[in-house]
Amino acid sequence: MNLTISGHHLEVTPAIREYVQSKLERIKRHFDHVIDIAVILTVEKLPEKEKRQRAEINLHLRGKDLHAESIAEDLYAAIDALIDKLDRQVIKYKTKLQDHQHDAIKHIPEPVVAIVSS
Repeated sequence: MNLTISGHHLEVTPAIREYVQSKLERIKRHFDHVIDIAVILTVEKLPEKEKRQRAEINLHLRGKDLHAESIAEDLYAAIDALIDKLDRQVIKYKTKLQDHQHDAIKHIPEPVVAIVSS
């Protein structure tokens, strides 16, 4: 699994990097077939009172790309909300994969048994 953490208008400190990696363990616990993860952390420079922190993630799985985005006033809160959104998406994707594999058995026609009386 490749993990890329980048910052726009923000220096990615070792503390932020460690926090993101620890939160991503939750995703790996549910679904370990992750190919690539790209995290983008952004500080939006708005007027003085409003500084918004944005966290985005692109998760590349086999056959699917998941994207989540979160905005908050605190970067750690944005990361927490982002991981919550991504966790729900991964669980939904995993459930669809499992359901799809079991659907094939349901569509097999049952043999017809004829009872002939003499």
